[in-house]
Amino acid sequence: MKAYLLLLGLFASCASRPIALFNGKNLQGWHADVPAMDEDPSLQSPFIVRDGLLVSLGTPPGHLITDKVYSDYRLHVEYRWPGEPGNCGVLVHASTPRYLYGMFPRSIECQMHHGNAGDFWAIGEDITVDDMEARRGPPEKWGCEEGDARRILNLTDDSEKPPGEWNTMDIECRGRSIDIWVNGDLVNHGYDCTTDHGQIAIQAEGAEAEFRRIELTPL
Repeated sequence: MKAYLLLLGLFASCASRPIALFNGKNLQGWHADVPAMDEDPSLQSPFIVRDGLLVSLGTPPGHLITDKVYSDYRLHVEYRWPGEPGNCGVLVHASTPRYLYGMFPRSIECQMHHGNAGDFWAIGEDITVDDMEARRGPPEKWGCEEGDARRILNLTDDSEKPPGEWNTMDIECRGRSIDIWVNGDLVNHGYDCTTDHGQIAIQAEGAEAEFRRIELTPL
């Protein structure tokens, strides 16, 4: 019995160990979806590995998507803006590619846009937060399709570090709830999400962003 309990404890310990989604060498385990490259395959992919960092060059716009589907996890991301800060994001529960505007996969976006890190954006999937009207606008405009009020504001104004410094973003997806921390501050808490699983994606959306760690810990 003692040996059995010890074995169970070992399995539980192994199950909760962080899994590196980025190995620092290449983009193994990921694939890029960049619509502009359909028309011109000679374009450089906006997702590269440089000096051990995963780099989203920002253009042409697109997404770097995990090959695997995940549920019930905590995602730890370390990122910075090496130059002019701008827009990027981490998408969770991603599924149908190019679902919105022929670009964005069906998902919930955890915003990294400088000055707005931690906003939710509903992209074909939806989520609920407290103080919904104050943070999303009039209920009749809520939705997750083109033209709807898809943005849900985060809870803080001063959680990000200056451009050039490393930020942490932790995203916990547990069942149908999603929590986001930026540099240790809880910046958003959502629940009753319309899905509880999917792929994870990194955006190329106009500004160069560097990532040095992307780790997933199963819950």
